Amino acid sequence: MKLNFELSFELKFGAAIGIVIVAMSLVSFFWTPHDYNQMDHNKRFLSPGTGHLLGTDNFGRDIFSRIMAGGRNSLLLAVCTVAGAAAAGSILGLLAGFLGGIAGEIIMRIIDTINSFPGIVIALMFVAIMDNGKTNGQFTLFIALLILFIPSFTRVMRTIALQYKEAAFIQAERILGAGFFRVTFIHILPNVIPSLLCASVIGLSNAILAESAMSYLGMGIQPPNPSWGRMLYESQAWFYNAPWCAIAPGIFIMLTVIAFHMLGEGLRRRFGR
Repeated sequence: MKLNFELSFELKFGAAIGIVIVAMSLVSFFWTPHDYNQMDHNKRFLSPGTGHLLGTDNFGRDIFSRIMAGGRNSLLLAVCTVAGAAAAGSILGLLAGFLGGIAGEIIMRIIDTINSFPGIVIALMFVAIMDNGKTNGQFTLFIALLILFIPSFTRVMRTIALQYKEAAFIQAERILGAGFFRVTFIHILPNVIPSLLCASVIGLSNAILAESAMSYLGMGIQPPNPSWGRMLYESQAWFYNAPWCAIAPGIFIMLTVIAFHMLGEGLRRRFGR
């Protein structure tokens, strides 16, 4: 049998752009062209190419270095958020699907309640309650986004649990005395990994966009830690005089979100999910 290893355009484009951005962000842990927090008022608003690849901002800080460092902060937060939401949502979804009854109804009504509010409102509420101003904002934002993303994974896993609940091999395992955890981790999870992977990759794009929006509103990652959303917010006052300060982080947000979304969609189509 001949295997088809041809990759779709979505997978190729998403993977190529994603790898470049992730690699750039990882490199920033060890090296950046300039100190991303170093201020030099003699180099304020330098245009791109004048010793600074993407120019400098109002404090004379190198924009490309801040883009690299901001990328690692955004990606790290997005990965932690999606990983936590996938783990919690998978457990809740499987419980709601397999147990059913009152327990399943309670879980899904809580999920429906969270979904009934606009996502940005939920995030803003939790950030405000946890008093984001006292910290650098990363942990607070992580908790807010975690609560925001759990419902989507819960619904996905509940749907899958309902599909497998009456499957013959699951019924056979139950007759043999297999418990919930054996059925879940031995027989269900291996079959749902492709669906979970697709949902997680698309979730990364949504998490990065949400983090950028929250940081733009001043409720996310706080200075001196760089963030793409925060850079957009800080640059809006001098957009007409130094548009590169806003264009650079805007392009990286756009490319990252599009890359992960296309990668997730490409994986979904490849796996037929």
